Amino acid sequence: MTERVREILGWYRSDNPGVLTNLARMLNHGRLAGTGRMVILPVDQGWEHGPARSFAPNPEGYDPHYHFKIAIEAGLNAYAAPLGFLEAGAAEFAGEVPLILKANNHDLLADEKDSWQALTATVKDAVRLGCCGIGLTIYPGSALRKEMYENVRCYAEEAKAAGLAVIVWSYPRGSSLSKEGETAIDVCGYAAQIACQLGAHIVKVKLPSNHIEQDAARKVYEKEKIPIGTLTERVRHVTQCAFAGKRIVIFSGGAKKENDAEVFEECKAIRDGGGFGSIIGRNTFQRKRPEALKFLDEIIKIYAK
Repeated sequence: MTERVREILGWYRSDNPGVLTNLARMLNHGRLAGTGRMVILPVDQGWEHGPARSFAPNPEGYDPHYHFKIAIEAGLNAYAAPLGFLEAGAAEFAGEVPLILKANNHDLLADEKDSWQALTATVKDAVRLGCCGIGLTIYPGSALRKEMYENVRCYAEEAKAAGLAVIVWSYPRGSSLSKEGETAIDVCGYAAQIACQLGAHIVKVKLPSNHIEQDAARKVYEKEKIPIGTLTERVRHVTQCAFAGKRIVIFSGGAKKENDAEVFEECKAIRDGGGFGSIIGRNTFQRKRPEALKFLDEIIKIYAK
């Protein structure tokens, strides 16, 4: 156990030994083991965006085993997916990579101004499959956000009692936010804070822009001269919003980018801004295996520095 991992676990002293053990399992796994940095593969997009949109660019991705193999061969910290994908490979790859059960999900089969996540798996499912944690999405900004907060609060309590870590995807969206506001620096920082206040051990947010959505927040940012001009500064501020950096904050990779250099520069900004790492799905699995492994190798090298 490295001193860095001990330090991180020290931020969660209210949790039971089971939770701390599962956090340590992820922090001590893969090529970034012991560094306090994380790269996680999330594959919930087949549900969230649809199978063709997600996997047609690389048909190997239709096979659940493909994603287990990528996470294992690349030496990632963990692999996160909904119930069906994990059930399809958890026995085959038992013990080879820490698993996170994405326990709520949402589809795009109907138009929505305010999105909602259905609870699609249980804590018992996560324990049965040998998972280290459960993942839950909330949509700050949605008219339905308060019900989601209540669901996450109850679900997190049950998960922690079972010794599981809680990972919250905190994605602002809904009728009260502009499209630009979904990644505004003030909104992303707020989303990180909300996830921490709900008891998340690990918070997943999108990379923030320098847009400020709320007029009241803009006044404070300007008065206090909060630096948000560069991506590194914005990452630092979002991490600061997560209990002064005493909660693990990882950043989404988003849609697949044509220019790999752009992704690598984002990872450098996350690293230099004090972020804990990346959770990268489509930019990984929409590639053939050799290309995906090469891509992840470069990202891991960035975070290992």
